[in-house]
Amino acid sequence: MSDAALSGAAPSDVGRRGRFSWALYDWANSPYTTLIITFVFNTYFAKVVIGNELEGQAAWGVTMGIASACVAVLSPFAGAIADARGQRKPWLLFFTMLCAAGATMLWFAEPVPGRIPWIMATVVLATIGFEFGTVFYNAMLGDVARPGHVGRLSGLAWGFGYAGGLTALAVALVGFVMTDRPWFGLGKDDYANIRIVGPLCGLWLLAFSWPLFAFTPERPASTVDLNQTLRAGLKRLFEVLRDLRHNANLVRFLIANMLYTDGLVTVFAFGGIYASGVFGFTLTEVIIFGIVLNVTGGIGCVAFGWLDDRVGPRRTLQYSVFGLLVCTLAALLAPDRIWFWIAGSGLGVFVGPAQAAGRSLMTRLAPANERTALFGVYALAGKATAFVGPSLVAILTTLTGNQRWGLAGIALFFLLGWTMLATVKEVRA
Repeated sequence: MSDAALSGAAPSDVGRRGRFSWALYDWANSPYTTLIITFVFNTYFAKVVIGNELEGQAAWGVTMGIASACVAVLSPFAGAIADARGQRKPWLLFFTMLCAAGATMLWFAEPVPGRIPWIMATVVLATIGFEFGTVFYNAMLGDVARPGHVGRLSGLAWGFGYAGGLTALAVALVGFVMTDRPWFGLGKDDYANIRIVGPLCGLWLLAFSWPLFAFTPERPASTVDLNQTLRAGLKRLFEVLRDLRHNANLVRFLIANMLYTDGLVTVFAFGGIYASGVFGFTLTEVIIFGIVLNVTGGIGCVAFGWLDDRVGPRRTLQYSVFGLLVCTLAALLAPDRIWFWIAGSGLGVFVGPAQAAGRSLMTRLAPANERTALFGVYALAGKATAFVGPSLVAILTTLTGNQRWGLAGIALFFLLGWTMLATVKEVRA
């Protein structure tokens, strides 16, 4: 199947500005996962709001598990309806606004009694906005990429994402955390200099996502009314799911994606908490660690994006997941900070390529007229059991009273995902 066949709109209709604007969305939304989910807010939640890293790791696992379960149940329906409607950008805009609003509301996440359930609920809503937006954003890849450049554009976008996360981390570090006088006169006693990362992510997302809505071409809208669209979308979803019975190769890939994504979700959610609790990282050190991971991640995305177009996304994905397995084991077994820094930096190299190559491979395997629905199923495969990872961390951490053992299941997810990928046949461009 050619890359031109992957597209529902002629690549010449998109243009360089349209492709750049699409890729810039990764720059726009990545600070949410970097600052809120992985490195800053989750550490603040565990250490300050909960007051104990062990209990905080368990509570954060519950939060991420709830968000993942909601996305798993609803994303295929949204994708199928969008396919029937024709357009993706209106849906993407709605969920972008939801994520931005939820992140901004975290300004009110003060460490006061009774605020914990509200904070958890707000993070769940913002994460749902982020994840649903990603479904519609990813589904546009086949429409905007030039022939032969699907993997390259996907890798470039992930590289933009790491650069955006890196820049946002640097702003947080220099402007609010590692300074005696945080910007805008924010105080440290009430952790305003930490809570500000919520509004920072919300404004960042709005400021840098608008070029996609302004300059990236959209498919024509369906003339069918909304009620008919809903019925047609749901009917189409069941047809797509039914047809999966005859596409064993795609099913194997979705299972593999489900497994290694469980590991990735858990790494994202608990990396900062693990560094803080096991190796005594301060919040400043967690942010610096995040900056290093974003640098190595950006390098990995660009390098593996070219590899994707050279050797194919399946082999690129296999290399990446195996690298994640090795580096995760090294991080969990690290005897001191030096070895943890080495393992963590290596982990960053493979995280982005695993996601970019997975998106590229899914674009090749999904028929153009079913792409959004199948990306909804792709999100379902990535989230259907994604609550298992965080929930397993919460259970193991509580039972063992040990953060290392609490995160030990991550390696198993990567091993099983890597094994399953070996059975997937790639559709060559």
